[in-house]
Amino acid sequence: MDFQLSDAQVSIQRAIRDFAQEEIVPNVMEYDERKEFPAHLIQKMGELGLLGVFYPEEYGGAEMGYTDYALILEEISAADPSIGLSVAAHNSLGTNHIFTFGSEAQRQRIIPRLTSGETMAAWALTEPSGGSDAFGLKTTARKVGDKWILNGSKTFITNPNYADYAVVMARTNPEKGKAGISAFIVEKGMPGYTVGNPMNKLGMRASDTAELFLEDCEVPAENLLGNEGEGYFDALKILDGGRISISAMCVGIARGAFDHAMRYAQERSAFGKSISQYQAIKFKLADMATKIEAGRLLTLRAASLKDQGLPSLTEATMAKLFSSEAAVDIANEAVQIFGGYGYIKEYPVEKFYRDAKLGTIGEGTSEILRLVIARDLIKKYAINMEKELV
Repeated sequence: MDFQLSDAQVSIQRAIRDFAQEEIVPNVMEYDERKEFPAHLIQKMGELGLLGVFYPEEYGGAEMGYTDYALILEEISAADPSIGLSVAAHNSLGTNHIFTFGSEAQRQRIIPRLTSGETMAAWALTEPSGGSDAFGLKTTARKVGDKWILNGSKTFITNPNYADYAVVMARTNPEKGKAGISAFIVEKGMPGYTVGNPMNKLGMRASDTAELFLEDCEVPAENLLGNEGEGYFDALKILDGGRISISAMCVGIARGAFDHAMRYAQERSAFGKSISQYQAIKFKLADMATKIEAGRLLTLRAASLKDQGLPSLTEATMAKLFSSEAAVDIANEAVQIFGGYGYIKEYPVEKFYRDAKLGTIGEGTSEILRLVIARDLIKKYAINMEKELV
């Protein structure tokens, strides 16, 4: 097993780190205070391939793998997790759903616009009445002639104010349960489709998060995404890759907080010497670094399986669970190392502390992820027991 990055991957890592330091870091707190996504970066990120990371060149993509993608998101998120979140949602969710389950006509028409940075994509599953209970969605879609009429609302959606396309899950046949849910490409400007104002959030404030409203929204029949009745199952497959991206984002959050804490611990003096020389601080730094490495390895393992076309649901879920909770712990310890200054907005660990919490909620809460992991482990154990008895 090779744990070394290739020369190409190291080059990607350095290029994205340079981009983040030059274009993102100087304005992080400005974006956060204004609660505004830096729209001027969209075109630049498109030119760098950040908005079409693992899509084929024929669609304007960079044609990289999930391992490259994980490295990219870690670097961006170590600078500003808000930007990392927006890039992750665009690539892994909205764009990926259209590319994976869309018709060739839909791909040709939409994907090049998304990979180039001309616009962004949103993905709308969560509703006000239920987050983890995705199956309980209430948004409906009924066929009228050559159109679908959608009614309902979505919440906690990333990128909608900057997206010309939103993938929306709606119930097309209530009597069929999970098999009665379909996906649609809803486009900006369609009658009955509106996007709410950005939400005033605890963290990730520069990432656009808003509600979507569908009031007799008219969607052309050709905008049905995938087969009717398969939207729910397709969405679960999309979440698999999405969890890898959020895991990488959380590794970036943890690393960003750790880097600042390490630097501060060596610069700050107390009782005549650097606080990094005290055992209490050394233990904190050691634990933080160990958790970062563990999270990164879990993430890269899941990404490697995805690149090979192998099942990665459990591995991606484990990676996201561990990395998100580690990010919260590490950001907390970083604030503790800074002491009172860690509570002040002029110091960057305060923002990492606020941003980190989303990782344990978005794209599967820690509680749901534990259920997913346990369910898969029990299933595999039962299969292995049957084989031994044969």
